[in-house]
Formats: sequence, C-alpha cells, structure tokens
Amino acid sequence: MALLVRSLRQSLLETRSSLPPTFLLPFRAHITTVSHSLEAGNVPDPLIQSGRHVSKDLREKVQSPPKLPTAAAAPTPPTSKPSAYARKDEVVSELTPSIRQMLPLLKSQSPHYLTMHIHGRPYLLTSGDTLRLPFLMPEVQPGDVLRLDRATHIGSRDYTLKAPEPVNGTRDAPKKVFYLDPELFVCRATVIGVESEPLRIKEKTKRRQRHIRKVKSKHKYTVLKIGEIEVKSLEEYEATVEEQ
Repeated sequence: MALLVRSLRQSLLETRSSLPPTFLLPFRAHITTVSHSLEAGNVPDPLIQSGRHVSKDLREKVQSPPKLPTAAAAPTPPTSKPSAYARKDEVVSELTPSIRQMLPLLKSQSPHYLTMHIHGRPYLLTSGDTLRLPFLMPEVQPGDVLRLDRATHIGSRDYTLKAPEPVNGTRDAPKKVFYLDPELFVCRATVIGVESEPLRIKEKTKRRQRHIRKVKSKHKYTVLKIGEIEVKSLEEYEATVEEQ
C-alpha cells in the first residue's frame, strides 16, 4: 500500500513539473480572423483544383468574379400608405339636373354666400367679410390673392345649391367629403396680414412635487379679406364642362 501511494505521488510531481509556470502564460488570447470571401486570392489552389470539394458553379464564380456596376441605381423611396382615418376629398364635376335647375335661379338672385372649407374647417363667407383663421397659413405673404375652391354650399336668400353627402352607414361616410365643382363660382380672398394673441403663461405642476414649470405661448393667425363672390351662369358652366 505504501508503494502504491509513493508511486502516485511521484506521478503527480512529474505532471506538475511538466507544466510551464503561470507568469509565462499570455494575459490575453490572440484572435485570428480568416476571410471567407470567394476571391481568387483567398481560396487555396488545391481546393480550386480539387473536383470533389468545389462544384462547377463555384469554380466559375471564383475564376471570373462578377463585375460590379459603375453607377448603382438610386433606391426608390418607400411609398407611405394613407392612414385608415385619412379624409378623402372628392369634387363633383357633373352637370346634374339639380345644377341645371338651381344655377340660373342662384345667378339671378344676389348677394350670395358660400360654405367654404379651408384646411378642412368650414366657414360661412359672404362678400366683404374679414376672416381670421385659427392658425397660421403656411407659405403666404400679406397682399397675396388666394382662390378658394372647396365649397359645399352656394346659396342666396331663397335658393341653395348643395354638394352631395356621403351615404350614412357606409365605411367611408365619416371620412369622405364631397365638394362642388370650383367652375361653378369664383371666390377670391386677399391676405391682409398676420395677428398674434397676447402672451399667455401657464403654470404646470406634477403631483407631490414642488417644482412649477411655466409654459409660454403666443399663437399667430392669418387674416383674410373676402372679395366679390361670383356665381357663373349655366351657359358658362356648360362650356367649361364640354372643354374638360
């Protein structure tokens, strides 16, 4: 038994002496990267010449690499899909029997009014009105003359020409708006200027916090002056419809 223990101890000492000391071992392992591209310089000759490991298509691809185009085509921008709740505007440009009947009556009776939609908001307008929009209209300057062409009603004292309404109960009824043909009337508005409201300061706080944040706001509005509203005659409208 003593001899067996002595032999095991000697074998352990021999294995310990064969290992190098720890201070000679490297602190970091060296990482080598090998390129796996199919270029001719990266593939060894024995592998290219061997028919068992390389297929015919791969050999042709390595020997004659594809040429890249000199000028790549610009990528097409992704087309954005309209939202399910987006409003759909449709202009009715048909000579219906109601237009044949109502247009001469409207032409003979003045003054006229219009229910005009500007940026999706309806406004009742007559000639000479001053309209203060509740927003700042982009890309306009004082003195510009605008042609307003989104009307749902043309009326006088006794007669009213109305655009068709969407059918209730359909899927598109809440988000579809029909407008009258802009060739039925002429309505121009002149940009007078821009007004701004007084400076407002609102205090905002959070629960269980002593910090009070003050938010300042001073909105700007665009002011329009409505010019003369003209309703075209039936003969003029028929001529424009035939040209279209």
